[in-house]
Amino acid sequence: MKESINRRNFMEKTAMATTGIVMTPHFFIGKSKPVLGEQIIGQGDFKYKVHKEWGNLDPSRTPVNNCHEMVMDSKGRLVMVGDDTHNNVLIYDKSGKLLDSWGIRYKGGHGLSLWNDGEKDFLFICDTDGSVIKTTLDGRELMLLGHPSEYGAYAKEDSFKPTETTIGPNGDIYVADGYGSQYVLQFTKEGEFIRKIGNGRGTANEQFQTAHGVCIDDRKGDDPTLLVTSRASNCFKRFTLDGNYLEEIYLPGAFVCRPVIHNDNLYAGVCWSSKIDFAEGVKNSHPSQNNPDSGFVTILDKDNNVVSNPGGTPPEYKKGELQRMLQQEAVFHHCHDVCIDDDENVYVCQWNANKTYPIKLERV
Repeated sequence: MKESINRRNFMEKTAMATTGIVMTPHFFIGKSKPVLGEQIIGQGDFKYKVHKEWGNLDPSRTPVNNCHEMVMDSKGRLVMVGDDTHNNVLIYDKSGKLLDSWGIRYKGGHGLSLWNDGEKDFLFICDTDGSVIKTTLDGRELMLLGHPSEYGAYAKEDSFKPTETTIGPNGDIYVADGYGSQYVLQFTKEGEFIRKIGNGRGTANEQFQTAHGVCIDDRKGDDPTLLVTSRASNCFKRFTLDGNYLEEIYLPGAFVCRPVIHNDNLYAGVCWSSKIDFAEGVKNSHPSQNNPDSGFVTILDKDNNVVSNPGGTPPEYKKGELQRMLQQEAVFHHCHDVCIDDDENVYVCQWNANKTYPIKLERV
């Protein structure tokens, strides 16, 4: 292998010398220096080497349609959910090797959260066809939350298309009905309904325009809160764990998916970016129809300031206000979710991306 690599490097250098091509290497501050020709994206202290083929598998044996979301379990395995019923769930090791696959009935496989009860890992899968399923890591189903009319939360005719869950410190289950009626539903860990959070679809503080994702923000230790995506409004909205509105984190131009907390930072996939706000004029069509293939990743610090946009324009603040963010480099199509490992590498899952497998961004 070493001889093959050396020979390839020699041939590349020879070709450049004979054609007069001069290549300038990248220079940056980071954990390690890239070799000539590697693609590096991101800004500041959050720069990444792109590995587009990291998760590639044989599509004839292990196909994917949309790689929707990914989490890391307590053993360091990377667990992905998608909507191809040949294998809704794929489990990788960090090298990109497939360890297991299962799931044959989640036609709307979309959201994936992991919860550890102190002894074991469990998965919560959101199927946008209308259910939330708690499973073991090998696919045994333990609990099913169906239409909220069964719990007195909705009328029977109300739409329920859950997109995401998160689990509170006491085991409470929060379900974002992001493609349905635009509420977050709170249940006990046994599946007993507690309350609806929010006030349906709209632009008021307690309302959502595509409540696509939800997470527990525990960066302040003893004061955890609930972060909910309002994707078409380009923001996250913060609530107390019992549903009181606190604040909005506005991310102009970025149609963000679920927030992901890792150490002091907040990460999110940006499904697409737009020069036009949803409220300003994309009223009769879905914004993605006007701005396809314009996703990137965004990273916020502990104060919720954007510090890096891998694949996107550098974050810029003027008089304390974040300026519009757009795709800058065509690395991604539609970033649907991110997962961060213990080495701070980022794994990107994509929707509507020509059935591509997850991409690894190696921290440098």
